[in-house]
Amino acid sequence: MRALLWFKQDLRLDDHPALQAGLAAECLLPVYVLDPALLQLNAFGMRRMGVHRARFLLESLVALEAELHQRGSHLLVVIGTPQQVIPQLVAQFNLDQVLTLAEIAPDEQAQVVQVAQQLGPIALQQLPANNLLRSEELPFSLDQLPSVFSQFRSLVEERLHVFQPRHAPQRLPVLPDGALALMQPLPTLSQLGLGEPLSVSSSAFPFSGGEPAALARLRDYLWKTQGVRQYKDTRNGMLGTEYSSKFSPWLANGSLSARRVIAELRRHEAQYKRNDSTHWLWVEMLWRDFFRWTLLRHGSALFKAGGLKAGADTVQPLDQRFQDWSRGRTGMPLVDANMRELAATGFMSNRGRQVVASYLINDLQQDWRHGAAWFEEHLIDYDPASNWGNWAYLAGVGNDPRQNRVFNALRQARMYDPDAQYVSLWLPELRDVPQALRHTPFLLAGGHLRNLGYPQLGNIPESWKPYLYAVA
Repeated sequence: MRALLWFKQDLRLDDHPALQAGLAAECLLPVYVLDPALLQLNAFGMRRMGVHRARFLLESLVALEAELHQRGSHLLVVIGTPQQVIPQLVAQFNLDQVLTLAEIAPDEQAQVVQVAQQLGPIALQQLPANNLLRSEELPFSLDQLPSVFSQFRSLVEERLHVFQPRHAPQRLPVLPDGALALMQPLPTLSQLGLGEPLSVSSSAFPFSGGEPAALARLRDYLWKTQGVRQYKDTRNGMLGTEYSSKFSPWLANGSLSARRVIAELRRHEAQYKRNDSTHWLWVEMLWRDFFRWTLLRHGSALFKAGGLKAGADTVQPLDQRFQDWSRGRTGMPLVDANMRELAATGFMSNRGRQVVASYLINDLQQDWRHGAAWFEEHLIDYDPASNWGNWAYLAGVGNDPRQNRVFNALRQARMYDPDAQYVSLWLPELRDVPQALRHTPFLLAGGHLRNLGYPQLGNIPESWKPYLYAVA
C-alpha cells in the first residue's frame, strides 16, 4: 500500500485511527490542505477563520511537522482546495489509497465526498473522528438519538466505557520518492492577509497550539496541579488560566484526543478517587459528544434560523445593536468586557459565552446565527457542533425543552464578577469609576460617561432593578 494521510481537524499522532491504518504502508505522505476559502467572507459577512484561530492553526501545524520529523517523516502543507490537491498528489506519487478521519459537519462531509469522486478508483478510507464514543458504542442507533442531553447522558452512563487510545508510533513509513522536494515553509499570518495579533499578557489562554502543548496541559491539569479536582467550583470563573481545563482549543483542531482526555481522567480517578469535579469534567466531555452526534444526525438544520425546531419564528434582521455587541460597545460592562476579551485573545469563558449570547438574542433581539458566525471567526476553540449547538440551545431552537433560556446580565455580573475585577481588566475606561459602579456606569451622569469614552446604555431592563445597587 502506498498511502496519503490527509490531516484535517486531527492535528496529532496520538490516538489517530487513520495514522494507525497507514503504519503498514510501503510509503506514507502526510498532507494538510490549507483552503483559502476559510479566509473569505461567508454568507454572514464574516470569515470562517479569523486571525486568532489561524495563528493557533499555524502553531499546531509547526508542532505536527516536528512530531512527524522525529519519526522519520514530514508534513506537506499545500494551499488550495482538497478537491484539487489530494487527487493531484495521489497521481503525482502513484499512491493507491487516501486515509483520513470522518467529518461530522455538512460542508466538510460534502468536501470529502467530492475528493472521493475526483479520486475515481483510488480508495478513500474514513476512520472514526475525534468523538468519545464510536457509532458502534452508542446505546442506540443515530436516528434514535435523544433530543435532550439528560436522556443521552443517562443512556450512555448505564455502562462504564473504558477508553484505551493507542499512543503515537515510534516510527512512520518513509515518504514517497520526491516528496521532500515539495516541502515549503508555512505561510505567515500576514501572507494570509490576516496580520499579526498583539500578545495579551492577561489572556486566559496563553498556551501554544499543537499536540505537545495539549498533552502538557493535560498532564498539568490532571496530575501536576490537579486543578481538575476543583473544576466544578471554578468552572464559572472568567479570570486566569486555571478556572477551567482549557482543553477545548486543542480538542477543536484535533491536537488532543477526546478519548485520551477521558482515559487520563479515569486513571486519575483510580489513583486519587473520583469527586464531583472529576465527574463534572466527564459530563462536559459528554456534552461535547452529544452536540457532535446531534450535528451528525440533523446536519444543515442546525445552521438555519429555526434550528432543530422546524417552524420556529425567525428573529429580527440585524441593526446597529449587533455592531455594538461585536465591538464590545453595548454599554453593559460584563457583555462588553467579554466581547473585548474575545477580540483581543480569541478566547472567552464558558460563563461569558452564555451571557453574551443570551444578551444578543434576548436583550438586543438580533439574529442568533450572526452571533454564532462571529464566534466561528474569532474563537480559537471553534467547533461547529459545540458552537452552533450551544447558540441554537440558547436561542430556544436547539436541544432544550425550555423555550426561553434568558440570562439576566446584571445578575450574572454580580454573581460571577462581584468585585468587578474582570470588567476592570478588559474595560480600562472604567477603572477610575468607583468599584460599586463599574457594573452600572449607566447610573452616572451622561456627561461623566461621555468623558470616560464609554457608551451610554439605551435603557435599563426592569429585571435588572433588584441588582442595580448591590454591593460589588
